Amino acid sequence: MRPYGISKPEVVQSSSSSKNNRHAPSEGSQLAGAAALARIEQHQRPKVYTSQDAIRNQVKRELEAAALAEKEKADTAEGAKVSVKDPACLSVSGVYFTCPLTGATLTKSEREVHIKEAILMRFEEDRVEASVMMIHTFNKDREKVKAAVDIISKYIENICKNPTEEKYRKIKLSNKVFQEKVRCVEGSREFLEALGFTSVMLPVEGQEEEEEFLVLLEHSPDALELMKERRDRLQRGEPVRAQLDRQPQAFRSSPNAQRFELPPEFYNLTAEELKREQQQRSELVEKNAMLRTKAMREKEEQRERRKYNYTLLRIRLPDGSILQGTFYAWDRLPVLFAFLRESLVDGWQPFELIAPGGQKLQESEEVALAECNLVPAAVLTFAWDAAVQADIAAAGGKSPALLKPELLETIRTLS
Repeated sequence: MRPYGISKPEVVQSSSSSKNNRHAPSEGSQLAGAAALARIEQHQRPKVYTSQDAIRNQVKRELEAAALAEKEKADTAEGAKVSVKDPACLSVSGVYFTCPLTGATLTKSEREVHIKEAILMRFEEDRVEASVMMIHTFNKDREKVKAAVDIISKYIENICKNPTEEKYRKIKLSNKVFQEKVRCVEGSREFLEALGFTSVMLPVEGQEEEEEFLVLLEHSPDALELMKERRDRLQRGEPVRAQLDRQPQAFRSSPNAQRFELPPEFYNLTAEELKREQQQRSELVEKNAMLRTKAMREKEEQRERRKYNYTLLRIRLPDGSILQGTFYAWDRLPVLFAFLRESLVDGWQPFELIAPGGQKLQESEEVALAECNLVPAAVLTFAWDAAVQADIAAAGGKSPALLKPELLETIRTLS
């Protein structure tokens, strides 16, 4: 069921601009970054004089492509003749994310390109770390990543067990296993090069032409131990993902707390689907109200919840003020409670959260917000634990404010 007062938007043009915390790479990273980009595009490897402009141009092309995609999406919505709402009327201007590598605030369309750029810039600082990030972030098929990691790990194990055996320190690039399992995974060659493998053209018995090999010079025992440590880093690697910016915002006490105007990013529906759903909803509600069984209603509610990507939650505090935050629809209750504790001056104290309808939410329950009917938006009621507050009052203690100063500095009035 939709929380009271929610109005589904049809097309919204965000007026917010993302923060720009990106730093230009130094000249020392020109070879590694350019080589990584060339590998991504499966182009010929750049030579040592390749300029850093190659990286900037690639990123520029991808940003332009993302911008074009957003424009086409807006044009499609306009073609559906869906009304455009004033961004100033929105409860939140959009959905934003934070890059864990740079701290930059990004829109949804900017995430992937920015993270790719940030990883490539890491090659100057730590080639191993950057290539591990590439492998785990640039490749969406987790099974292919695992297969490549397993094979590379086997290369390293063979070298460490047989350090003087030349055959284990050479990888023939035309080898079927390498071609099918390793080469197709972006970042794999960069990782091998970070280990010390270099490209060499070598003769092959029975062939007139030489072939390309990756060759590792014989290593000392200390270098072999370092190689094992780098293998472990590869195996422990995780994808770099932009983190949802919850955009915490405090509001003064207001009778408008139940009114929500949400941007289209909150929905898993196109503008045309939103319009069609609005037209069908009123017709179906009355028609089916008396005919549906409990199981049918529950199934329909589950289907309804899957339409939402995010949810906007407002928590009404004891002093009447309101705290607002953006969450994934499938965030668990502990995430909501942690958000509150981080926002309160006395977040260590026990408290209760009451959902619409009087349902008491439990901090320890690993239940998704969508499963608690808190999507696409809802107002919850906050209450301190009465017994603890009584003890604090008896001791003469009382916090001068509920929310932290940084939130009160930007407190607004709900329109």
